[in-house]
Amino acid sequence: METFWFVAIAVLWFGYLFLEGFDFGVGMLLRVLGRTEADRRAMLTTIGPVWDGNEVWLIVAAGATFAAFPGWYAGLFSAAYLPMLLLLLALIGRGVALEWRGKVDTDRWRSVWDAVIACGSLVATLCVGLVISWNVLGLPLDADGNRVASPFAALRWDTALGALAVTGFALVHGAVFVALKTDGPLRHRARTIALLLVPVGLSPLLLLTVVAQLRSGAEWTWLVVFAVLVAVVCAWACLDGGREGRAFALLGAALGAAVLALFGALYPNVLPSTLDPAYSLSVADAASSPYTLTVMTWVAGFGAPAVLVYQGWTYWVFRKRVSTS
Repeated sequence: METFWFVAIAVLWFGYLFLEGFDFGVGMLLRVLGRTEADRRAMLTTIGPVWDGNEVWLIVAAGATFAAFPGWYAGLFSAAYLPMLLLLLALIGRGVALEWRGKVDTDRWRSVWDAVIACGSLVATLCVGLVISWNVLGLPLDADGNRVASPFAALRWDTALGALAVTGFALVHGAVFVALKTDGPLRHRARTIALLLVPVGLSPLLLLTVVAQLRSGAEWTWLVVFAVLVAVVCAWACLDGGREGRAFALLGAALGAAVLALFGALYPNVLPSTLDPAYSLSVADAASSPYTLTVMTWVAGFGAPAVLVYQGWTYWVFRKRVSTS
């Protein structure tokens, strides 16, 4: 049961990074791709019906961690409270900007909120990447699971690579999503930007998976890392051929393989210690009681399908391309 919930939390993180990743990317590219107000309005329309629903995946991932692995939750979120605080502030500012941008019909008003959307999206992706890389690559934890040294002790080159990995993926994912959901000159600009961003934006993700494998990976996880590379190359080829839908799906496959590689390298730990491997928190040590995990499984078995059906229906209803005219 502990392993099942470890896998479930990995799936929740994948869902969050995949769904929230493209709307973060749209936010960061708002002033880059959106040359006119019509372009920017079209870009925001593509994520308007879904961006708040995408954030639910983060809440569920954190809640599932708290309920299934309270030791994991306490160790990670207490050690990473600064990036988590910045993440929450960025999400709040971004949400307010998305709602208030159209309340006043002046260029200055819209420019201010456009900047908030772009900055909030950038800060949020950096913080999410930092937290995930801290979790996978380790924190300076002592024998009691407490962080040692300053809040910045875990800010290393490898964890910074994790922040760049999530941000780079979001930029590529967002550009492909705009190309998939719009038409006309905006679509062509988005595809051009995506083609240029793929090698730069996705290289940190590939490097992060390699670093994780070199430190704690198994033989089978190396195959998953290779699958990440193959999916990225295929996505790039599909994008070059104008097949944005396939490229979008292949980017999802690349992200899924990357999450599998990272969490596969992490298992059977949930939170490694960089001070001493003996201080690492394992799945068994951090898990709740079997009764709690059983109750959670029954609740998830009834609730998760309903949420997935509703969210899938939302995407189906708003599946058509958005025009800038």
